[in-house]
Order: sequence, then C-alpha cells, then structure tokens
Amino acid sequence: MEMNGKPDVRDWFPSEDGNPAQRKRMLDLIEQLVRGVDELKDPDGVNLKGEKRRDANFYGRLAAESEIPQVGAPMENVNEELLKLLHGHPYHTKYFFTNILPMASIPGMLGMLTAMLVNGNNLWDVYGPAGAEAEVRVIAMMSKLVGYDAATSGGYTTWGGQGAVFSGLRIAIAKAVPDALKRGVPNNLFAFCSEAAHYSLLKSVEATGLGSDRLVKVKTLPDSSMDIADLKRKLETVARMGGVPVYIVATTGTTDAIGIDDISQIRAAAEENAERFGLPCPHIHADSALGGFFAFFNDYDMEQNPLGFSEGVLAMLEPIRRKMQMLSLADSLCFDFQKLGQAPYVSSLFLLKNAADLKLMDLDAEDTPYVGHRGYGEYHTGYTLECSRMASSISMYSLLLSFGTEGYQRLLGQFLEVNRVFREQLIAEIPQADIANPDNPGISTLIRIYLPGSPRFADEIEGTCSAREIERSNQLNERLFEKLGERRDRMFFGDTKKHLLVGSSEGREIPLYVSKFFVISPHTRPEHVHEVVQYLKECITEVCEASGVPAVN
Repeated sequence: MEMNGKPDVRDWFPSEDGNPAQRKRMLDLIEQLVRGVDELKDPDGVNLKGEKRRDANFYGRLAAESEIPQVGAPMENVNEELLKLLHGHPYHTKYFFTNILPMASIPGMLGMLTAMLVNGNNLWDVYGPAGAEAEVRVIAMMSKLVGYDAATSGGYTTWGGQGAVFSGLRIAIAKAVPDALKRGVPNNLFAFCSEAAHYSLLKSVEATGLGSDRLVKVKTLPDSSMDIADLKRKLETVARMGGVPVYIVATTGTTDAIGIDDISQIRAAAEENAERFGLPCPHIHADSALGGFFAFFNDYDMEQNPLGFSEGVLAMLEPIRRKMQMLSLADSLCFDFQKLGQAPYVSSLFLLKNAADLKLMDLDAEDTPYVGHRGYGEYHTGYTLECSRMASSISMYSLLLSFGTEGYQRLLGQFLEVNRVFREQLIAEIPQADIANPDNPGISTLIRIYLPGSPRFADEIEGTCSAREIERSNQLNERLFEKLGERRDRMFFGDTKKHLLVGSSEGREIPLYVSKFFVISPHTRPEHVHEVVQYLKECITEVCEASGVPAVN
C-alpha cells in the first residue's frame, strides 16, 4: 500500500483484522530470516559463516559510519543487513562447549514470539493479561517441582539470576529492618556467600547500599561447595561484633564447577547462630539459576530407571538429586530459563516460598498512579524493580508444556552422559591433564594441564605447593587458553582464571586457571567425544612442545 507515493505506515505492523495478505507478508519476512540463518550454518565448526575484521578499531569504524537514513529501506533489504550482523556469530553446534550459553529451543522461541505478538507489559494484568496468567501458572509449576506450597508461594520473572539475587537481598534487608527502604540501610547488616558464588551478589550489595565491605566470603571445599565450618565461624564473628547477618546465598550449581551447596547445613548453621545471639534468621536464597533444573530428577525412580540412563549417569545423578531435594529449605530460588531451561534471553524466574514477603518491597498505591490502584485488574507487580516487564513467562510456560518433566530429564541426562564419556577419555588419552572438579558430577569438566615433574592438582589442593609452582602451571594453562581461543571457530571451549583458591607453602592463596568443557548443546552426543578429545590432545601437545617439553603419546 502507498499513500502519496510513500509506503503506508501500517505496512510496518501486523494487521488489525488478521487479513491473509499481511500475514503472508510477515511470514515471508520471518522465513527470509530463518532461511538466511540456515544458509550460514556450518555443522563442522562453531561460528556461522562470514567473517568480520574485528581489529582494535572495529567498533570505532562502526560508530563513524553509522547514521539514521533519511528514507527507510524495504524490509527485505533490512533483513539482509540483519543477517550480516550474524556473520561469524557463535552457534550451538556439537562443538560448542563454553559456559552456560544455551541454544534457544523452538518451544522457547514460539513462546517469546507469542509474547511479542501482543507486546503486553507484564507489570499489570490489565496491560498484559497473557503474561500474568502464564506467570502465575509457571510459579505454581516450579513451586510444586521444588516442594514449595503453590498456594502460598510467589514470585515473578526478572532480568536474570542477578535480578533474583538482588530481589532476595532487598527482601532480606526489609525483613531485618522494615523501615530500611525509607530510611536507608544500616551499616551493621551483612550478607554471606561462598568464594565460588557468582559475582551478582557483589553487584547487589553495592546497588542496595549495603556495601561490598559487608559481603563476607566463605571458604569452599574441593567440590566448590560452601565450607559450613567456615560459615559458622564467620556468622559468629559478625554477631559478636554487633553485626546482623541478613542474607546467605547458597549456590546450587556454580558457574564453573557446578558445585552445589548443602542448603540443609546452611539453614542449620544460620538458625543456630540466630538463636544463640537472639537475632532473626537470615533470608536464605538458593542461587539455582543453573543447577536448579536438576530438580526435575527429584522424583525420578532411580531403581526402575524408566528412561534407561547408564549406570554412570545414575551415579552422577544421585549426589545431585540429594542436594536438589533440599531446595524447599531456601526462602527464595531462581531458575534461569535462558540457561538449562532452553529459553531465549532473557528469561529468569524469582521464586519465593512465602509470597507475602513481596509486600515488603511493594509501593503504595499513590506512588503508582499509572497502574494498580484502579477498581479493575487483580495482578499488579509494583514490588519489582522494573516498571516495564517483558512477558518471558509465556516462553517458560511453552517450554514446560512442550518438554514436560521427562523431556528435561532426557536432555539433562544426555548432557551428563556426554560429560561422563569425556572424562573417561580425557584421563585415558591426555596424561598432561587433570580434572580440576573431580567431585562435581555435573555437565562441566574443568581441565588443568601440567608439565612433567610439576605438582599436580591433588598436590595443589593440599596446600603444600609453592606459589612459584602453582603460578608456573597457571602460565601453562593460560597458553592453552590462547591456543584454544585462536581456534574457537573450530571448537569453542571456555576458561577461567579463578577456579579454586588454594593455599601455597608460603601461606598465600592463589586461584587455579582451568579450561572448561561445558556440555550445553543438544547436538553434542557421546559419539562425538573421541574427536573432541583428540583435538584437545593436539592443542595441549602443541602448548607443551612450545614450552620445550616433548609430546606425550
């Protein structure tokens, strides 16, 4: 359609009446994008086809050349430009092993498309009734999964695990000091987490005004779980100096090692300290953004094994399940559906055992004149930090209906099987490598390599190695990072310079550098592992030879 020789502005939008011509036009444009992405795929690599010269001035050139056109281009032409953005973009083939960047599934994308088609603001059900309904349904579904009472639990979708950790801290402060939201945060409140916890809590204590000096880091055990004895000592120290512990973050699936804290022991330590010093029990948040999805196995019959998992996978599942069955002991939880839930970004769920806690963060009706205090509308989320909320709950709802409990069990079971086979072949094929998270039976294997004669991982965690010896191995592993990074278009491994903190013979604590094999793509199968290990072996051999050490066969 044209008006005065110009395109009708209605052409940029879905139709008002559902007419077939406009629907076909929209579907043709979507098909152009989907087809274009498919044409860029390379199952023998990691990146989509097409190269970008990403040198030091890449973004400077973009800034210099980018301007808003005076006259807009046809949408087919715009699609071609959008597809160019994807050139060289990482894609989740069978060779994608880095961190927790999952592949968005078809059910997840369809749910997000459904939300976009009506574009409701999930702040209020008058503006976003579909999102509100889906949110209530998802909260109930996930509450029942972890053992909360769906009649009294609550929550909302938020901007990531960070949003959940932040919301938990806001509630923790308000529970301990009800007038803190109005008068400010007292300087005697303290939060606790392990050394392996995600840095989102550091951001949160800064943003709430608690301050990073009031964040107490608790030591971790070799399996990356919180050292409960150290937690008890630090809770007592804070209480004796007149401080008030208000928030403990239990990590139920650390980003690197998939370490899982024991929530039952954390709660017991928190309650014991509170009773001893006459303090309220701290709010306990389980950062289950990643690992919480293993709660889908909480009721799995390990003896009957209806899905036919291998004995190795069952052995991996048992300790994970034992700790995930304790999730209901936490006051709040998080599920990042954009991680193991397989939703598009950003799709996180903050879940509370007691929905009444949300009132501690809610605004008064006179402070929200736009929404929520009318005579209509039953679902007003003035307690969220966001004033505008996307209806990512619809994507979550689509996923839960499509996958079901069994679907998630099958997917996670496949991830575990791949990691099990990888560990077996790594140990058998690469003598220079140790597994730096041997006690974590999850979907991640941390790899640390050594030169002949160097102390190995078992020696390092004993605390008997010199700082020079540990740092020498760190330098070797950093060279492996560079080697794998140069070739990440072939296979995409992760890495970190801060795994466990280990003691040295001089008394210094030093972090261990490790590479990561993180099973996250549904296209990675056990039969692909041999090729992966041989590729890794080749890279490690080159790094060792460059250090003057002969190849080891």
